[in-house]
Amino acid sequence: MIMTSQRRFVLVGVLLGGIVILTAGAFLGLGLRQTPKGAAGTLLASAIGGPFRLVDQNGRTVTDADLKGKWSLIYFGYTHCPDACPTTLNEIAIALDDLGPKRDAVRPVFITVDPERDTPQLLKGYVENFGPTFVGLTGTAQQVDAAARAYRVYYQKVPGKDGGPYLMDHSSIVYLLDRNGRFVTHFTHEAKAEAITAAVKKLL
Repeated sequence: MIMTSQRRFVLVGVLLGGIVILTAGAFLGLGLRQTPKGAAGTLLASAIGGPFRLVDQNGRTVTDADLKGKWSLIYFGYTHCPDACPTTLNEIAIALDDLGPKRDAVRPVFITVDPERDTPQLLKGYVENFGPTFVGLTGTAQQVDAAARAYRVYYQKVPGKDGGPYLMDHSSIVYLLDRNGRFVTHFTHEAKAEAITAAVKKLL
């Protein structure tokens, strides 16, 4: 009975996360039709993103205000992720390279949903695999939860098989914010570097 309840809880969480993402996608489509600058300035822009206070891979405090001044590509994941996270971060890295001289205008940000394991030290070694400009952010469980809620990110700890390390079930979305820290558009984890590069070039 306990296991059944747990499965139902996880299923409900997954469904709710899916509904949030689908709803955001619908609003995004409307926003992109209304303005060439994407969703910035629309209702969706104020619904995604917000204040957070975290710590980067060098132990420095980083808030949402620190992201202003550059465009930001933000992705929530975790370092022990076996597939979606490294694949998505690699596509972001390729997209940045493809931007050429414009890459300096974009800041790639990786925010963990697994603060229990992802310390600043661990994040430092991880994000360096994708490029020197990547910012890795972590914090207390409460701080990470607040950041995830601001970006409408779903995540849930999932027990590992046969007593193995636990996994994190999470939504897999790349958020693009403008220089003022406002949400503009998003990409799914299936988006290729070419699509990200093309979209960002049009907005820069």
